[in-house]
Amino acid sequence: MIWDDAISTTNKLLHGVSDAAPGYQGQGDHCVQAYNFRICLTNDPSNRMPFPEPPNYDPEIFTLLARYIDAGVWDSLQLHSSMPKSKTDLNNFGGVSTDYIGMNYEWAEGSYSRREQIFQDHLTYNLGMLYFLCNDNRVPEAVREEARKWGLPADEYTDFGGWSPQLYIREARRMISDLVMTEDDCRGYRKVSDSVGLAAYQMDSHNCRRIVIDGRCINEGNVEVRPSGPYPISYRSIIPKGEECLNLLVPVCLSSSHIAYGSIRMEPVFMTLGQSAATAAELAIQHGISVQDVDYAELRNRLLEDRQVLES
Repeated sequence: MIWDDAISTTNKLLHGVSDAAPGYQGQGDHCVQAYNFRICLTNDPSNRMPFPEPPNYDPEIFTLLARYIDAGVWDSLQLHSSMPKSKTDLNNFGGVSTDYIGMNYEWAEGSYSRREQIFQDHLTYNLGMLYFLCNDNRVPEAVREEARKWGLPADEYTDFGGWSPQLYIREARRMISDLVMTEDDCRGYRKVSDSVGLAAYQMDSHNCRRIVIDGRCINEGNVEVRPSGPYPISYRSIIPKGEECLNLLVPVCLSSSHIAYGSIRMEPVFMTLGQSAATAAELAIQHGISVQDVDYAELRNRLLEDRQVLES
């Protein structure tokens, strides 16, 4: 996603825009794909609460959004998933939306207090964006009117003012075990022999940063590539290296590259891997062995008896 005017009128970069070098193909960095809140909204006037101005609200944070809209693009609230009772699940869509790009790098290694600060910054940004779209004079009146049709549902998250208490952490710390799931698995170039479940979602990464190239702001890091079909996930990817830990199963922060994790990181897959991990734990306890020493053939038979799908 590219657009002009990454610079403010004071000749400084706009909020959230970095002057970092673009790097080269395949180069690693410290960036993490963006987080946001999945926001439950309603357009039912009888249940709709106006978006409040959040603490520490600063409208200048949304200058890039204002210029994005002024350039003729109005899609920030486009990704609605319709739900019953006039409600919707809002996610990120387009060049400037609910993803707070570049503001989550310290989450994985952060202390509890640092994570709380990151959480609050994301809340202020997401709620602030909605408030901005409804109230700021830089936003065209037609857009403001459309945004005002939506609000927080009075009957959801009642202990939190209608706002979700869960930050959408798409990716953070991941394990490195004896087998790392990679793009080769997603594309079918490799097929593991110790499947404990299937994944099928696209290799998906939200943007990781905003940088300036030739005076233009560019969102960098978005990936949306479908795999060749459902593919197996290795048992070895959900257990640690034996010399590091013997009594741990990791169905969520499993051993995976960034790209493969973008495909695996779906809730139904996590539930599948959770069932397989629990079955492996039961066998380890039953035989008095470590999870690394569980016989895969026995595990596979038990999973198949429980109607787990291991092959496409």
